[in-house]
Amino acid sequence: MGFVANMVSLVLYFSYKLYFDLSTSANTLTNLMGSTYLLSIVGGFISDTYFNRFQTCVIFGTLEVLALAMMTIQARTDSLLPKPCGGKSSCLEGGVAVYFYTSLCLMALGVGGVKGALAPLGADQFDPKDPKEAKGLASYFNWLLLSSVVGSSIGVTVIVWVSTNKNNHNWWKGFLITAVATFVGYVFLVVGKPFYRLQAPKGDSPLSRIAQVIVVAVKNSGLPHPESCSELYEINEKDSDSTGPKIAHTEQFRWLDKAAIVQPNTDPSPWKSCTVTQVEEVKILTRMMPILASTIILNTCMAQLQTFSVQQGYRMEPHLGSFQVPAASIPVIPLLFIIILVPIYDRVFVPFIRKFTKNPSGITQLQRVGVGLVLSTLSMSVAAIVEVKRKNRSLENPAGPISLFWLAFQYGIFGIADMFTLVGLLEFFYKEAPEGMKSLSTSFAWISQSFGYFLSSVFVDTINSVTKRVAPSGKGWLHGQDLDRNNLNLFYWFLAVLSGLNFFNYLYWATWYKYKSGDGENGVGKAAVAVPEAEMIGSLPFLKAAAAEEEVSKAANGGGYVVVEEGNRKE
Repeated sequence: MGFVANMVSLVLYFSYKLYFDLSTSANTLTNLMGSTYLLSIVGGFISDTYFNRFQTCVIFGTLEVLALAMMTIQARTDSLLPKPCGGKSSCLEGGVAVYFYTSLCLMALGVGGVKGALAPLGADQFDPKDPKEAKGLASYFNWLLLSSVVGSSIGVTVIVWVSTNKNNHNWWKGFLITAVATFVGYVFLVVGKPFYRLQAPKGDSPLSRIAQVIVVAVKNSGLPHPESCSELYEINEKDSDSTGPKIAHTEQFRWLDKAAIVQPNTDPSPWKSCTVTQVEEVKILTRMMPILASTIILNTCMAQLQTFSVQQGYRMEPHLGSFQVPAASIPVIPLLFIIILVPIYDRVFVPFIRKFTKNPSGITQLQRVGVGLVLSTLSMSVAAIVEVKRKNRSLENPAGPISLFWLAFQYGIFGIADMFTLVGLLEFFYKEAPEGMKSLSTSFAWISQSFGYFLSSVFVDTINSVTKRVAPSGKGWLHGQDLDRNNLNLFYWFLAVLSGLNFFNYLYWATWYKYKSGDGENGVGKAAVAVPEAEMIGSLPFLKAAAAEEEVSKAANGGGYVVVEEGNRKE
């Protein structure tokens, strides 16, 4: 609740309390958001390696509460706020600047660390081997989104109204409410500890395992590929200390297979040879990278709705009857859409479509992400049209601006896009992740958002710089603080076109992707499935259905696993 409330209103805090100009306010917020989501990988790494996910949430949650307390103190204390300086992009300097940026860094680290561990902590409460709990896992990510959206709705209405009331003099009250609410939330998290299924960290650094495969593959680059994947090194399950399942061998990225070659007269050791499972873990993460990259543009579009669109709302008619709606509360519109649509999607659409696809999630995660990408393109197109209407009315009749609720169209469409994309990515990265890398992999969804926010800052600066040189006025599209003298609509059109092109890029990679588990056999990708020998006989219909598309996999035959090719069984 507190994080989202700050996210949508800080751009106004930066502009009207810290005296940043238009582009600096937007870039400061997008850099903060980008850093926050990027640091989720720290929480994911720590919870996979050193602390369990519950402990990680508590540690980083403490930093988040501390950061909010610091922001409350600064907003309340005049000596910690800058004086208007006129003409400068930022009026912060000296100790005030140090205090401000320290609080932002703690906020980014605290929130990012929690994001990297909290979602997988909840997913750990479901046993994917139990059919009923497997369906519950598919619903979990939907309800995770719903719960966060309900809290966010309170944040962007009540907290934002308190913050911006009395001509922007109550920001400290908004930060204080946020800090207290966040603290109470973590208290509830701690109280629930006796009921959690807590998984101990593996102790084996996932980054070390990845590095070992790459280093050994490079060392063995001069060796020929073995004639059969059965010649690659794999530990028999009976001799393995790991409780995780072995992963089937796949043909993609064959150069990495050389890491599983044991050279003559050499005993297997971590930095001399890797198991097939370890190599396949790296292949899985590598296959995920184009999917992650294809969603960055969508998150760049989302950044505009949290920066420029909020500033648009500040220059529009804010009244709903006699009630004045804060511009920063407009994002409640997509949140309300999500609150209504998530239960319908989870309880009506998924059970209905599941009858045809036989997929626990209804449609595959990659199909869900694709729907979100299409809607984000539509949202940016609508945003450009609305901005033209707003600007024309403002120039013709400054005293009679259009209603704030024109922004509902772009926010509503993007809210639905976010519902499809974010949940699809979280479920995709969690389910496809190798054992021991669940938190690290789930953080990829947040890293995509991070890169999107950073790319937004790059676009704003680059477009300002380029258009300044070619514009007759000598000013960029997004220059200064007056939107009526800018060309924000052209920036929105630029993002709409880029989003459309990105969707076709995504289609290519989603078709190319091969699912690790059985989730993809009815979707875009092909399944690569490791099947225990004991379960082979009872699973023939499943294997035939998967093989009918093209191929299931070529699997390592060590440790009781079999190789399945084109529906034929080989031991």
